[in-house]
Amino acid sequence: MGQTLAHLKTLPCAARPAWQALLAWLLACMFLGLAGCAQIPTTAAPTQPHWSGRLALQVEGQQTQSFSASFELQGSPAQGELALLSPLGTLIARLQWEPGQARLSARGETQASSSLEDLLLQATGTPIPVAALFDWLSGTQTRADGWQADLGALDQGRLVAQRNDPTPRTTLRIVLDH
Repeated sequence: MGQTLAHLKTLPCAARPAWQALLAWLLACMFLGLAGCAQIPTTAAPTQPHWSGRLALQVEGQQTQSFSASFELQGSPAQGELALLSPLGTLIARLQWEPGQARLSARGETQASSSLEDLLLQATGTPIPVAALFDWLSGTQTRADGWQADLGALDQGRLVAQRNDPTPRTTLRIVLDH
């Protein structure tokens, strides 16, 4: 470096400012580059669990009801969103919930309730164990009144949960996208 600086002193006066400017620019770039590498470590924002796939719900009673759709589920039992989609990807219904409030929007109408479980009971005619469902999807076997979940094929993206008692008998089948 000393030889380079000595060489600059022998350059004509008109060339010195250009070389000095270039040297200053290179040094500035080097320091900015090093400063850009020295960052305060940041922690990634926690992402909410997210599942997508197909689901089928069959409720046997005086009149058997069945429903199937593609779905996208994200969040937790306390706060989240479930979108039900047609085979063509059109939104059929959207269920959104947070503490003390749940909304179901479908066909231009919205139903609301202070409880997600109550809203699901109104919509399906059967209680759906929301907290247990999130656990089942995460691979945790959790007890829910009257429900039995088969997690044996969850590693292949399949979940079956059945409720036999109390009636109505209900079967929930989920096939997850990989």
